[in-house]
Amino acid sequence: MKIAIPVETDEAEPRVAATPETVKRLVGLGADIVVQAGAGLASGIRDNEYEAAGAKLALTAKDAVANADIVLKVRRPTPDEFADYKSGALVIAIMDPYGNEAALKAMAEARLVSFAMELMPRITRAQVMDVLSSQANLAGYRAVIDGAAEYGRALPMMMTAAGTVPAAKVFVMGAGVAGLQAIATARRLGAVVTATDVRPAAKEQVESLGAKFIAVEDDEFKQAETAGGYAKEMSKEYQAKQAELVASHIAKQDIVITTALIPGRPAPKLVSKEMVESMKQGSVVVDLAVERGGNCALAEPGAVVVHEGVKIVGYLNVPGRLAATASSLYAKNLFAFVETLVDKNTKSLAVNWDDELVKATCLTKDGAVIHPSFSPKHAAE
Repeated sequence: MKIAIPVETDEAEPRVAATPETVKRLVGLGADIVVQAGAGLASGIRDNEYEAAGAKLALTAKDAVANADIVLKVRRPTPDEFADYKSGALVIAIMDPYGNEAALKAMAEARLVSFAMELMPRITRAQVMDVLSSQANLAGYRAVIDGAAEYGRALPMMMTAAGTVPAAKVFVMGAGVAGLQAIATARRLGAVVTATDVRPAAKEQVESLGAKFIAVEDDEFKQAETAGGYAKEMSKEYQAKQAELVASHIAKQDIVITTALIPGRPAPKLVSKEMVESMKQGSVVVDLAVERGGNCALAEPGAVVVHEGVKIVGYLNVPGRLAATASSLYAKNLFAFVETLVDKNTKSLAVNWDDELVKATCLTKDGAVIHPSFSPKHAAE
């Protein structure tokens, strides 16, 4: 059983799919590991560290993936990359399948068995494989660091002989994994933190981290959650009241961090041009949803925009801005999944196609797109 870890071809991707720690554990499963030279450099991992963990080095991607049974990547491989993969190879990565039907079709036609790590079900046994959570955690942390760097003022209150520095006000929109980590980080840095979310259950989580919850808490809000823990669509009247409250609140904030993302859909617009213009000079908006269209109307992918003295930060691949930590967590997510695909007695691949994890994540197999959400039949419907 050969497992290959090639260099990521996207220049904007510094993460790597394996670390010396996970290489050692993969070797323990009975795998021969081949790492392309330089694969871990952007994450602070030298080639000799992989060798010391039991991997062999290959000078080129073609040599690394030749006859590999499994290819581990961060991002979905391009046709130029997978032209060198053997037929039937398992390719495991963050596949970004929504809106990329042509790419999925190409992988199917190459007869690759592809798995999308971001489709991992949210169940107890799969928590250790949850790449969305591991990477969103880091994105939430980094959003606060980036916001603080652009803000140009101190975040905590400081009592000095020359006078008192007031604490910065940070408002986090969305209390999912990224939002909760942003709240915790901003609090640790001494800011006065508020947050909002459409789910009533988020209030308790927000307040447990020492932040104040901002929402129109009427009867409709209290019943705005399904039995499964998802948000219900709110009435137009409620949406108008909530928008008015948020708009007046944003005008008083120093840093606003938006984290709202819906898989497969454009990011909801939360911060309008008028809201940005209501903010003080030197304020900052950090948009973590910019890759899906952005939560802020003025955000631009990969750029810091200045509009009437307010900075709108739209960095791409925010977890990759902490490449060493992000790679460490992502590699552990991958290992935990690969471990379920291997027979520990025979030390060989033994994919259980009836496993709920496999069913939830497998995109292509036997020359076809088989995932129910992305199959041609589903697209036609």
